[in-house]
Amino acid sequence: MELRGKEVEGVAVHFYRRLLDLSEIGEPVLGEVLDALLGLTGAREAFIEVRDGDRLWNASHGCEANRIAEIRESVSTGIIAHALNAGEVVTTASAVSDPRFDALESVRRNGIEAVLCAPLGADASLGVVYLQGGRLGGDPAAAKRHVRYFARAFGPLADRLLATRPSRASSPAFRPVLHASRAMAEVVQRCSFAAALEVQVLLTGPTGTGKTLLAECMHRASPRSEAPFVALNCAAIPEALLENELFGAGTGGHSAALGGVTGKVAAAEGGTLLLDEVGELSLPAQAKLLQLLQSRTYHRLGDPALQEADVRVLAATNQDLEEAVAEGRFRADLLYRLDVLQIRVPPLDERAEDILPLASALLRRAADKNGLEPKRLSSEARQALLERSWPGNVRELANKLESALVNAHLREAAAIDIEDLHLTEPEHAGDGTGWADATRRFQRRHLLSVLEDCEWNVSEAARRLSITRAHVYNLMRDHGIDRR
Repeated sequence: MELRGKEVEGVAVHFYRRLLDLSEIGEPVLGEVLDALLGLTGAREAFIEVRDGDRLWNASHGCEANRIAEIRESVSTGIIAHALNAGEVVTTASAVSDPRFDALESVRRNGIEAVLCAPLGADASLGVVYLQGGRLGGDPAAAKRHVRYFARAFGPLADRLLATRPSRASSPAFRPVLHASRAMAEVVQRCSFAAALEVQVLLTGPTGTGKTLLAECMHRASPRSEAPFVALNCAAIPEALLENELFGAGTGGHSAALGGVTGKVAAAEGGTLLLDEVGELSLPAQAKLLQLLQSRTYHRLGDPALQEADVRVLAATNQDLEEAVAEGRFRADLLYRLDVLQIRVPPLDERAEDILPLASALLRRAADKNGLEPKRLSSEARQALLERSWPGNVRELANKLESALVNAHLREAAAIDIEDLHLTEPEHAGDGTGWADATRRFQRRHLLSVLEDCEWNVSEAARRLSITRAHVYNLMRDHGIDRR
């Protein structure tokens, strides 16, 4: 099957998402990996080997038994050995005429032509993937790009296969993301996986949940970590100034650009640009952002010269962008570009296990910031934090705790107590008799009834409820509804 253009891109995105969703990994999965790589690169033969000391897993596709033995032999003496020693992707359009390999007996004996070989893992220690023949030489740059992406992405999966290896989810880059809940552990795992790739990531979730922090951690865990990380809050910039902030301006491009203005895209060159609250971009700015994502080029205000950009764009929003598209406030083609991989960051109310670990860290940070002695939370204060709803999420929690720390110092108290927190509780909180509780119970019953009536067809359920599919999925998560 020959794949071209956007079809190849679509298969690649599906492939990466499929890898991310795997809950278990073993030799059958390695075979699935090879099938996907053959479809992406057009190779005829494929071989993958993953190792951990004396333990070894491998799979092949299109290779006869004698060829597998020859390929494995080259792990120590041939093309694969060259790739492992160099620690990088090795590609050649014709091994028999390549001075690096033409003297190898196996290359001469088999008349090996196009080859692409890549070590797996950041330190090339996990194993190797080897592709040969077929249409591999037709578009070597695209084939190399796909295999390089795969080699980076395979690290977290190999960690699950090689159970003795530490998980990438505990990468030092993600240590600032304090969590104890399974929900946030999954978010960190997905972000860790995506960090190694160049695919577009859309972080969604309510304001104050930590989307910017996750984007920073993804940058630090990425191959672009040595270059700048730049964040732009699209909601905080007046519409008239947004394009100037994002793309910059040439000399004299406007009245304030006498010496030119460096935009955020140029400031993030070689690194990562986070567009926070991307749903607030005006339609003209969206069109220019789409050009940037499609062609990696842009125009500064008042400058006819086309600028090239080497930057990875991450986006974050608390809006339902599908709903914004339906209302004409957001471009559908831009959403398709941004939403290659969507990662939802759950609100604090969905991950109560994170509240106390976060509270301890936030109190230490507040004490350092204000030059105060840290104070512990009393057991009553801890319980109050757990029982309260947090609509403002981590940001609200941080503000409450900083205020409580100051109040406790003013009282010269040994610990932070309930009176320092100044928490206001909604009427009927927790007894299930309030209007909000009754409404929530009705929503859950009605949503479950519609889903069951539609045989769990989410698109049909969304049509009947007159909401978007994304909204249905969010409601299912919010109400703990799982088809299983």
